[in-house]
Amino acid sequence: MKVLFIVNPIAGTDKAKKLIPLIEEKMDRTNIKYSISITSQPKEATSLTTKGLEDGFDSIVAVGGDGTINEVAMGIIQKGYGTLGIIPGGTGNDLARSMNIPLDAEEALYTLLSGKKKHIDFGRINGRFFLNVASMGLDADIVKRTENVKKVIKGSVAYTISLIITLIVYKPQRLIIELDGETIEMDAMLAAIANGKYYGGGMKICPMALLDDGSFHVVIVKKLSKLKLLTLFPQVFKGTHVNLTDIVKVYSSKKVKLRFDKELLLNIDGDVVVAKDEVNFIIDERKIELYTNK
Repeated sequence: MKVLFIVNPIAGTDKAKKLIPLIEEKMDRTNIKYSISITSQPKEATSLTTKGLEDGFDSIVAVGGDGTINEVAMGIIQKGYGTLGIIPGGTGNDLARSMNIPLDAEEALYTLLSGKKKHIDFGRINGRFFLNVASMGLDADIVKRTENVKKVIKGSVAYTISLIITLIVYKPQRLIIELDGETIEMDAMLAAIANGKYYGGGMKICPMALLDDGSFHVVIVKKLSKLKLLTLFPQVFKGTHVNLTDIVKVYSSKKVKLRFDKELLLNIDGDVVVAKDEVNFIIDERKIELYTNK
């Protein structure tokens, strides 16, 4: 075992950077060869991962939030070998939740050192990869608005403000959803294509999702009033919203195509991009290896 830790120093308001002494202290007590690299710019974790694998590291550990984990995973997928480790150091840490990684950094490190591994699915979106959840609609707009609000207001209050504003101004979108066996057309508040269970800072958007079952679970929230949406929102943190089958629909599918008639925001593992006309989601035939405690 030879481990490369890739640290995003700005993740979680410097939370990840502050974990470096803990990592060094614990790793120095082992006989495991390791190194620590610190990113200096966005997307750099992917290139550091590919270089690390080429240099003989067999395990690449993302120390940061969902974006850092996604970037490290992309490097492993590109090379076709290597094992992904996670030490949560971000704000939301939804990938860690979905993958049964302890949110406590020291416990997450012990999970890594235990050597238990599993293979999980990952998806492709128009050529991009994702591990956890991709979504369009209300939630993607909240994430984008939060990015802007954080320039003025820091911390979790930025998300709360963005949530309130978005709930007030958001309008449902007309979507045509093509699944493996059927096509659905509806006005939707959001559509989430889930490989994992959690997103949005602990919201259990799809409690029935499994990372290794070879399929997506597609969660559609139909058009509803703002008042009803406000009552629905707290239930998402518990996962009980899926019991409201009159307004929340859940499907299983290996392939998903979303079609729409204007530009929409697409949230890919926490990274928001603009999508036009249609988006295709496919479960990749390959798997990625992950250190886990289950």
